[in-house]
Parts: sequence; structure tokens; C-alpha cells
Amino acid sequence: MTQARRYVRPVLLGGFIAGSIDVGAACLINKLPPLTILQAIASGVLGKLAFHSGLPAAVLGLVLQWAMSILIAVIFAAAAQRLAILMRRWVVSGLGYGVAVYFVMNFVVVPLSAAPFARKFTLLKSIEDLLAMLLFGLIIAYFGRQAAAGGTASSEPLKSIAT
Repeated sequence: MTQARRYVRPVLLGGFIAGSIDVGAACLINKLPPLTILQAIASGVLGKLAFHSGLPAAVLGLVLQWAMSILIAVIFAAAAQRLAILMRRWVVSGLGYGVAVYFVMNFVVVPLSAAPFARKFTLLKSIEDLLAMLLFGLIIAYFGRQAAAGGTASSEPLKSIAT
């Protein structure tokens, strides 16, 4: 397997898995069906039109979700290649990365998007969203460390938790 392939596979897996679980978490947190959550994601590009465009908007939302998740995974993997501590302490790094992703998404990306709704910040909702992003960050860090190591970090995935 080529070096590029050993990097791309874990980044794609991490992005797809974290992004998909994030959609599921959003469904549970907001008590909404996946179609509505995916349309809400698409509304970042389409505005209100996303909620009147049915399945095509939901498909766009899923593509956008996965694209963002893969980009987030690439950023972590690139940083982990340069900062070995991100690979050694991937759990702590992933939790920290999840917090960073939470703040960037909620206070930069969504406000700058065409999303037609104002985010209502309540303590419970913020805690639920942050917990979802902690899980997202852990998944990204787990796969990102594999990518940074060229696909070889998976032999003992949990050993580095204690070290």
C-alpha cells in the first residue's frame, strides 16, 4: 500500500464515521428526523430553500457534512504528523479538538452561513452539543493518528490512553 493510500484511508474513514455519528447525535439532541437535520446542514448553503427541497437538499446536506468532517480529519492528521504529542496523547488531543470544532462551528461557520435560523443557546443544549463534539473529536483523533503514522497506529489502539 502506498504512503498516500495509508494516509487517505484512515482520514476518509474517520471523516465518514465521525460525520455520520454526528448526524445521528443531532437527531437525538434535537428530536428531529435525519432528513430535517440534513436539510438544516444544506441550509448553510441554500438558506430557507433547503427546507422546501426534500431529498435533494438532504443529500446535499450529507455531502456537506462528510466533506466538512473529512476536512476536519485532514487538519488533525496533518497537525499530528508535525506534533507527535497529538499521536501519543490522542484521547486528550481528540477531546480538545472536539472542543475547538464545537466553537469554530457554532461561532464562526454557522453564523457566516446562509442558515435561516438563529441558534438558541441553552445550557442543556450546549452541553449536549459539546458532548457530541467530544465524541466527534475522539473519532477524528483515533483515525487521524493512524493517518499521521501512515496507517500503522492501529495495532494497539487503546494502549496510548494510559501513556
